[in-house]
Amino acid sequence: MRYALIGCGRIATNHIKAAVANNLEIAAVCDIVPEKMPELLAKHGLENDKSIKYYEDYIKLLDEVKPELVSIATESGVHAQIALECIDRGIHVIIEKPMAMCMADADEIIRRSEEKHVKVSVCHQNRFNVAVQKTRAALEAGRFGRLSHGSVHVRWNRDRNYYDQAPWRGTWEQDGGCLMNQCIHGIDLLCWMFGGKVDEVYGATRQQFHDYLEAEDVGMAVVKFHNGAIGTIEGTVNVYPKNLEETLYIFGQNGTVKIGGKSTNNIDVWDFADETEADAENKNLKEVTSNVYGNGHTSLFADVMDAIENDRTPYVDAVSGRNALEIILAIYKSQKTGMPVKLPLKEFASTDMKGTF
Repeated sequence: MRYALIGCGRIATNHIKAAVANNLEIAAVCDIVPEKMPELLAKHGLENDKSIKYYEDYIKLLDEVKPELVSIATESGVHAQIALECIDRGIHVIIEKPMAMCMADADEIIRRSEEKHVKVSVCHQNRFNVAVQKTRAALEAGRFGRLSHGSVHVRWNRDRNYYDQAPWRGTWEQDGGCLMNQCIHGIDLLCWMFGGKVDEVYGATRQQFHDYLEAEDVGMAVVKFHNGAIGTIEGTVNVYPKNLEETLYIFGQNGTVKIGGKSTNNIDVWDFADETEADAENKNLKEVTSNVYGNGHTSLFADVMDAIENDRTPYVDAVSGRNALEIILAIYKSQKTGMPVKLPLKEFASTDMKGTF
């Protein structure tokens, strides 16, 4: 399957690693900064591969290379624009989170991909973490019983050096704040585990220590799920001196699980009323990861390839990406209005937050 990568920044190495692991034919890479392309490929021993073409213009890449699958790992503000260009050409797409910066673009990606019969997956790769998969299996087996509540905590550190690496970071147009960039994976997991449908969001955001940014560095929210459960969200990059944790709690009538670690990759608590022998190995499960992005990109790529070959919906589809985006934009809108926000959220964009802080 002919594959191309658009965007060769911080997260791109996970995409190339996943492409290599899945034996994709890497036909081309693209970045507006030319030196980033050989630097990225060198990390994977591919710098001397003459079959891989370099492009600074992604439109030219799409028209000349005609890949079957493209992954988009640019700054967030152009994800939707590039995705729609791919979809219009019948090219299947893996989009780094967030899939878009406004509801209108997310809805258009879904509409057009269905119209063109193109597969779209959003990179919420933590769904493939071993701890998350085991928890999801327990949930689907009904072991939790009726769900009471849950929470996600993304307690990380991002200092000025991180933001200085790329001028788009922390801007409303191209990135958003910690909720959109760092916390979106945890928000996706919380939403997914609690049924995917949200009735109302009430949130507050602040910019405490990063006054050189436009967007928030801490955000909190209460989420009312359609199934009657309630959830809380805490996302921040203000933790001193380094990343602390990304944790997900699920509380049910007959079960409690806490997924912990730096990126929801460990099981810290695993208690069920119908305990089995197999539960013993889950109680202290730890998945080793090389960075906070985890190991899930390789599994996500494999799933998308299978979805293309067997004409099915990807495990993490465009609707999943839309759901996580909608919660974050609802938190932003709640901060702006000071009121709870009812879902579905029809029209709202990150740029509507300009001048907040």
